[in-house]
Amino acid sequence: MYKVLVFAGTVEGRTVAEYLNQHRIPTRVCVATEYGESLLPQGENLIISHDRLTCEQMEELMQEMKDGLVIDATHPYAEIVTENIQKACENTNTKYFRVVRGETSIEDSINRSNVVYVKNIHEAVEYLEETKGNILVTTGSKELSKYTALADYQERIFARVLSLVEVVNSCSKLGIEGKHLICMQGPFSKEMNVALIHQLDISWMVTKESGAAGGFLEKYLAAKDTGCSLVIIGRPKKEEGSSLEECLGYLKDRFDIQESDSPAESRQISLVGIGMGTDDTLTMEAKKALDEAQVIIGAGRMLKQMEEHGKVLYNAYKPEVICQFIKEHPQFHNIAIALSGDVGFYSGAKKLISMIKEEFPQAERKVYCGISSMIYFCGKLELPWDDVKPISLHGLQRNVVGLLKNHPKIFAIVGDESGAANVCKKLVSYGMGDTIVSVGERLSYADEKIVRGSARDFQNIKTDALSVILLENSSKITNIAVHGIPDEEFLRDKVPMTKEEVRSISLSKLQLKEDSVIYDIGAGTGSVSIEMALRSVDGIVYAIEKKETAIDLIRKNKEKFRADNLVVIEGLAPEACVELPVPTHAFIGGSSGNLCEILELLLAKNPKIRVVINCITLETVSEAISGIKALPVTDIDIAQINVAKAKKAGAYHLMMGQNPVYVISFTGNVGDAEE
Repeated sequence: MYKVLVFAGTVEGRTVAEYLNQHRIPTRVCVATEYGESLLPQGENLIISHDRLTCEQMEELMQEMKDGLVIDATHPYAEIVTENIQKACENTNTKYFRVVRGETSIEDSINRSNVVYVKNIHEAVEYLEETKGNILVTTGSKELSKYTALADYQERIFARVLSLVEVVNSCSKLGIEGKHLICMQGPFSKEMNVALIHQLDISWMVTKESGAAGGFLEKYLAAKDTGCSLVIIGRPKKEEGSSLEECLGYLKDRFDIQESDSPAESRQISLVGIGMGTDDTLTMEAKKALDEAQVIIGAGRMLKQMEEHGKVLYNAYKPEVICQFIKEHPQFHNIAIALSGDVGFYSGAKKLISMIKEEFPQAERKVYCGISSMIYFCGKLELPWDDVKPISLHGLQRNVVGLLKNHPKIFAIVGDESGAANVCKKLVSYGMGDTIVSVGERLSYADEKIVRGSARDFQNIKTDALSVILLENSSKITNIAVHGIPDEEFLRDKVPMTKEEVRSISLSKLQLKEDSVIYDIGAGTGSVSIEMALRSVDGIVYAIEKKETAIDLIRKNKEKFRADNLVVIEGLAPEACVELPVPTHAFIGGSSGNLCEILELLLAKNPKIRVVINCITLETVSEAISGIKALPVTDIDIAQINVAKAKKAGAYHLMMGQNPVYVISFTGNVGDAEE
């Protein structure tokens, strides 16, 4: 014997039936058509029928239940059916629960000049009588006869109805047949509606405001894109009831459904890349995943586009909040998490997947890739993206200038309205104002905007927060592939400088990475700082120097070599290093007698740090070795470098020896470092 009687026919009704079946609650589900029955989930706890019932027949079904529950999840326009259900519940003293769907709101920013609101079909016909042009009727076959009041309805009316024999016969009797009769089953995408409007040269489309799940939004957007006018038949009355989520919560409480009743392994959690945010960039498998889910979780902007799926929506983007929601709502066993663009491209999926694995180890996980903003944008620009370096500036600082010297194209997610302008100003300040810049705003939306120009053109541009840029290095300014910039390239004056050959060996010993955080202590002219900044293009170099003349030279060399990730710190080490970020590497070219204190500070900041010291005097070598012995370090290496350079003497060249330099390198002892 069943405990719940569900009147379905909508997405909400199907979701309720699926939930009850999953939790083994005996349920009878009634729909009005065979097609409606075919859409329902099959299960051993469900009895399904497709008969149209009178009020008396409904009462008979209710009397078969003891202390039963009726859930009315019928279509918002099925007024008579709802009235009969309510009456039958009253007569049998059966608990009644109405599930209503939210109305689809039309944004104020959208032009409403092509929208006409009427109270009913009679008013729609009266209005259309005064117009010209073909009419697409999407209000079903039940009241199609009312449109025959139009003087030339057989020429103007095109009716989209269900592909059922009885429906086709009834339309044929009205004289609506042939190309004027479109027999199809929804849901219909915006693209399908657009195609019909163009194919049939439709001037007017008649629809009911049936909510997101009824495909109203797709009709509206299709009319907007094509210039077709929309006649909207307003809802018959403002319904009272509960949302789908409230209904599932009520069922959970009524039948005391516990989390243990929903085995973890039966839950499916899908991470769905939704492309740019519109249906146009949603893959078929992603759309299927959203359609099959009971609840869709995502940020507010994305959820607005998800309304059409007629699901429970939950606004969240932080992994911990998402996981907490899933824990607290065991009634949802098929969960979709909507993520902007592609799940593998600057997405929150990375942290989220890790947390889901930890929190729900037995749940089935699925990942659906989407179209990333980079691929979409490059497609719009008709540019290949195999040589593009993608970065994000959304809450991050990146060395755009340095990256652009290493890569022919840079794609960047901007993150705010001034982000594009800030990048362009930076490029201009380093003499790269000719960089070709493409700016994309609100990609894939109706108000999408793409402009191209130079960095110089866009120094003051303000963009939408949903913006991206593509930079193309037109000046062919590049970095050399290896370290070893000739000495004469640096601005030097009378400030001491680490020579080219010593610099190359020292940097080799330093073992830098692309994202290293480096101290150059006693930076001098900045020659080592510059080379480190060019090598660790995604990292940052802090050049610490006490002499004012040297500070000025470092800044000039920074500008000359476009080393934007070089930060000049005026002061004496170790004091000048105390407040700086934790280093991964350090080069010491001058210590002013404070070498031991500097080494102690470096290892205190990072016990695993990699350090290279250049020594010229024997006293400094002795101090360095003595200091290193007292510290927890490993991989100690000492090399003496003797360099002789050729000098022309008349018709001959003589080798002139330079002062020998000791290069001492070591790594903090990982074994002694605190975990």
